[in-house]
Amino acid sequence: MAPRFREGDAVVALSGKWISWAHTLVAYSAFLGALVVGLSLHYQKIVQNEYYGYPQEWFPSVSSTIGDRYPERAVFQFFIAMTSGPRFVLVFLWYVLTARPNSTLPKIVAGVGLFRTLSCGGWTYVTSTDDHGWHDIFMISYLVATLPWTLGCLSLSPHNGKAVRYRKILAGSFFGTLVPLIYFFIQHKVHKVPGAYTTYAFFEWALILFDVGFDAVTALDFDAFELVIRDVKGSSRGNRKQVADVVLEKEKDKPIGNVFASDFLWSGFLDANADVYNGYVFWSMLTSLGLTVWYFPLWHMGISGYEVMVMCTVSPFLLVKASVRSFVVKNVRYVHVLSLSGLLAYLVRSPEYRLFSVAFGVSMSCLAWSATWYAERTQQSRLESRILAWSIGLVLSSVAKFALYTNNPVWPIMHAENGGWNNLGLILAIAAILRSTRAVTDNRGGIDMANRPPTSPLLASLGLAGLFFGMHSLLSDSSTMVLWVWEGFPVRGPIAANGILTITAMGLGILIGIFFQSTPLSWVNLLLAGIGAFILTSFHNWFGYMGALLLATNLMAVATLLITSAVRHGPVTFGLGFLIYNVMVLAHVWVVAYAFVPGGPLLREHTDWLMTAAIMSLAAGVYAASNDGSIKKQRIQLGKNVPRKYTPYYTYVLLCVELIALAISYLRFPTNDFVPYHKDEKVITAGIWTIHFSLDNDMWSSERRMRDLIKELEIDVIGLLESDLQRIIMGNRDTTQYLAEDLGMYVDYGPGPNKHTWGSALLSKFPIVNSTHHLLPSPVGELAPAIHATLDAYGELVDVVVFHSGQEEDPEDRRLQSEYLADLMRAVPRPLILLSYLVITPNKGNYKTYVGPRSGMKDIDPSDWDRWCEYILYKGIRRSGYARVSRSTITDTELQVGKFVVGQPEGSDEQLNEDQVPEGLRFPSMFRGQGRRDHRYHVFDEPRYFI
Repeated sequence: MAPRFREGDAVVALSGKWISWAHTLVAYSAFLGALVVGLSLHYQKIVQNEYYGYPQEWFPSVSSTIGDRYPERAVFQFFIAMTSGPRFVLVFLWYVLTARPNSTLPKIVAGVGLFRTLSCGGWTYVTSTDDHGWHDIFMISYLVATLPWTLGCLSLSPHNGKAVRYRKILAGSFFGTLVPLIYFFIQHKVHKVPGAYTTYAFFEWALILFDVGFDAVTALDFDAFELVIRDVKGSSRGNRKQVADVVLEKEKDKPIGNVFASDFLWSGFLDANADVYNGYVFWSMLTSLGLTVWYFPLWHMGISGYEVMVMCTVSPFLLVKASVRSFVVKNVRYVHVLSLSGLLAYLVRSPEYRLFSVAFGVSMSCLAWSATWYAERTQQSRLESRILAWSIGLVLSSVAKFALYTNNPVWPIMHAENGGWNNLGLILAIAAILRSTRAVTDNRGGIDMANRPPTSPLLASLGLAGLFFGMHSLLSDSSTMVLWVWEGFPVRGPIAANGILTITAMGLGILIGIFFQSTPLSWVNLLLAGIGAFILTSFHNWFGYMGALLLATNLMAVATLLITSAVRHGPVTFGLGFLIYNVMVLAHVWVVAYAFVPGGPLLREHTDWLMTAAIMSLAAGVYAASNDGSIKKQRIQLGKNVPRKYTPYYTYVLLCVELIALAISYLRFPTNDFVPYHKDEKVITAGIWTIHFSLDNDMWSSERRMRDLIKELEIDVIGLLESDLQRIIMGNRDTTQYLAEDLGMYVDYGPGPNKHTWGSALLSKFPIVNSTHHLLPSPVGELAPAIHATLDAYGELVDVVVFHSGQEEDPEDRRLQSEYLADLMRAVPRPLILLSYLVITPNKGNYKTYVGPRSGMKDIDPSDWDRWCEYILYKGIRRSGYARVSRSTITDTELQVGKFVVGQPEGSDEQLNEDQVPEGLRFPSMFRGQGRRDHRYHVFDEPRYFI
């Protein structure tokens, strides 16, 4: 069967018998594959018929196997589609074999064979579930056509005794089987005999074997044929130029031509993949460091001491000492292996030791990458490839988070139960390290290291710091800048699924850095990055996001230049760069955590200062690089006439990553066809929950556990507080994306990360007609965010407010906030539900501002005296139930839930027994007593219901 290449015009020759064997193999695979899958997954279901099931019936029919269930139906349809090609060729070859001058029968048989093939496709892809009538028409047509096809083939068979004998046996067996087949079908259908359908099924499967086997006999006739592909114009001889050849010749001595001038080798492509995965591991560990550090001040409600671990990134300072530098460079593979403690950290149960494991891994990874770049300092092409791998690793990390709703599958807060792929990630990391570190650095040629750069290492370090900080804070998650510009409903800007645009902009920036190696252009990149940062910081919706894309593109474009410059300035540059980066990371926290840190008020709400500092740092780095004559010379050479052996492979990897991101974006685009749980009763089940930044008591990501409780409580509308995770210290995450897409809910993220709050979010089964974000008066303490949304609930407009007030330590803030919110709620003419965190004592102080004539609001349960933080208030709508559900270890706060009936008046505070409440208005019984997974009704030990 192997292709035969000759100097003549025959390019490929293939024996005709292989068409028959291919048809037979694929056809049998379709039926037998579906049978194996069906027996493995749905045995008792596919042996069940309208009268009996297992054990009376114990073998499935063909129709129940191939047409009733997924995935066996998909397996069958897949292989039948593969069968169609050989099938059409088989019919054609049979006609060629049997055709005679002035003979009509071969044409009729060929027509019947074609019709039979098409009718097979009909009953295969139109199942009885889809359209029973058409399925039967196609099936009957196929069976009717089998008779003339079989008889026609017998009469036209060449004088081949062996083939004729087999055809007679198989044809006789086929038609002979029809008699018992019909008999047992009648026994089943008319007389309802137990087990008759199983016997019928065996005869039905025998028909398949005989039918396909009959066509397989053509292999004995087709071995006289040879299918030949002839090249009549010499196109296959490799003499003609392809489009790629013409383009490369045209682009010779230009950037594109230099990049793609080399031949493609799979070994080079595998090397590039390994390097990029190493870059992915670096970014995965670096982004997890802040997340694991954050756990401790989160539970200490202030400085814990563990924050010092962020300084583990300054390990490249060790490279300043020549002996250490030499040791690390020679043993960089083992340093990379040591860094995998960051991936192994998920096995450590103690949060403290898990943090130490991550910190050690990050320190080793920073040391290994800095040593790798420095070791390649005299080989610009290799240095460029390492920088590209590191940069594309960031893109891959962002794509992985895009696929897993902003969680990285190899983070130490992940494990198998909450969606982690830690074992696979570790295995791939080991393989990537072994492959990417096997090459020995060649220090001959390349950049001239004899002349030291004229500028201070400090400027190059500032450039690195600005690059690291910009990449980490804005580009490590594709939705971060989407949420910067989010302003609520109606949607006027990008949503999370549009994060593909951020990823595309990052890839475009990398390509610009590859193809345009001009130092003056780096000043243009810097200017455009500054403009983008200004637009992103100052504007919202789509225009603000255009600034985000401009910033992403040009930030990635200068990465190669800045790291190359850092290499020229010596190893101290990397240590100093990471140190300055750490200061910027702390400032990134200070702008929102000013109430809990020393000197916090100095940076209060000054993200604009931080963005300016990052751009100025980039400017210092570009200045240092532009004044280095050696870098200028090298970039001119790379841009003109120096072939770049490694770069094409990284370009191919980048394109693959971008295509994966595009597919993920398509899969994640919301359907907006969400349905409430009890639409017939017109019930809104509303909840409020402080989710503690989606880290549970044991430092695991808690989205899936939250999802389970929200789903089981059948909540239609929920307010989430402490939900803004789009910061370095919190991993640049967004819990609402997973919850909204998995639960089928609309989502308003609330004030974005550039609004300097701890976050408030709203998820709703009902369409959000309009939503407005508010930052309530907070002259001293932390900002108090609120969302005021109008929902279309069963055709009526119902308003919901989600609100997080200030802390107990700031009474004046809380007083001003209570007055602001009371006035806001009083002005609403529609039914209104408040889902809030108020920090008040019932019937005292600010409670009387929130509840009473000034606001017009009522407490969901005035008799519940044991509250301090979470409250549900309402007006203009009937409150029918109220429950408090324990948190388990998900967070530090319970989940409060209320039930409201749309279109009915408020009612009274008189309580009802549950047996007096309609089924659709009750809370789930599974949380009574000991509850489920440590969630139960507590305080009252049961829900409360009201008239």
